[in-house]
Amino acid sequence: MSRTAPSGSVDRLISADDHVNISHESVKAHLASSLHGEYDAALARFAASMGATRSVAANQRWRAQQGEDPDAPIRGMGQQAGANRAFGRPGHTDPVARLADMDLDGVQISSSYCEVSAFRYLYLLERGAAEATRAFNTALAEFAATDPARLVVSSQIPIDDIDAACAEVRWAADSGGKSLQLPVFPAELGQADYWDARYDPLWATIQETGLPICCHIGLNTRLEDLAVRDPTPQKGVFVPMVGLSSGEALGMWVLTGIFERFPGLRVVFVEPGLGWVSWWLYLVDDMATRQGYEFPGLRGLPSEYFRRNVALTFIDEPDAVRHGRERLGIENILWSSDYPHPVTSWPRSREVVAEMFADATDEERRLITSGNAARIWNL
Repeated sequence: MSRTAPSGSVDRLISADDHVNISHESVKAHLASSLHGEYDAALARFAASMGATRSVAANQRWRAQQGEDPDAPIRGMGQQAGANRAFGRPGHTDPVARLADMDLDGVQISSSYCEVSAFRYLYLLERGAAEATRAFNTALAEFAATDPARLVVSSQIPIDDIDAACAEVRWAADSGGKSLQLPVFPAELGQADYWDARYDPLWATIQETGLPICCHIGLNTRLEDLAVRDPTPQKGVFVPMVGLSSGEALGMWVLTGIFERFPGLRVVFVEPGLGWVSWWLYLVDDMATRQGYEFPGLRGLPSEYFRRNVALTFIDEPDAVRHGRERLGIENILWSSDYPHPVTSWPRSREVVAEMFADATDEERRLITSGNAARIWNL
């Protein structure tokens, strides 16, 4: 049974961004054995390509200059003392344990994204890519099937083959799925940016289903050079830049006319934060008016398309309500606990929410902590 909401809080919390980890073995359980070798080979190719980001040379050089031991072990993100009480909990992989942790935290519904970005390697399969994608999404759906009213997952959609992408979207919708996840940066995968007409059949299909598109920030391979140069142990220079770099993707969606052609699309940028986006909207509106920049695909101001078609998730960022009121729109921002990552509010989410929204109206608090998510994911 979920905890009772404290006085002045809301009755329901929906976390718009949590995480689940599924194993490759669980994926291959839904994949023909004749394709297991192809799957493993594609995974190995991707892993080899990511070796550069694991470099610790810059940190070793920095520590040596500070008179510290350059060869001392480096703890992973979230493993610092007291940094993450949710680290390593069974709820990361076990849906029953996840539900128990949600009850402990007073969270009724969780929208979770897989730690594995399958679209980074599935397209590398020389044969069977569509079958492997379906196997991946089936394994992910099994997690949510334990309690589909409380557990929401995002089916990952390939973008290298538009026909296969449309088929996967239809499968997700027909299977009762509530959410779709697409790569944030298609150029990373050697594909055209999302304004390109090659995606029009995909946007039409998604618009028809009414499912939201979720773009979760994360590894940006174009920041590999920064990751290598970052001297801090847990990549502290690199990590904030990942969120900020999603301004590129936000611009491609908002400024190029996609939402003019497909006004029914809903795109959720997951975990970018709010403050910098408020500044970004101010800037692009100013560019379109005072500065005289031309955006031929738009009939209105960039901020109008943002407020109609885009939403943002955040965690316990200060000034969230102010940003929502002044520029982003209260109906465009969604609270999340980010379980079980280092910044997670678990197991104090209700307390954190009560403090964060102490000056918000009841309606503002309801929309940000549950109402907006319920509308977007049709919960």
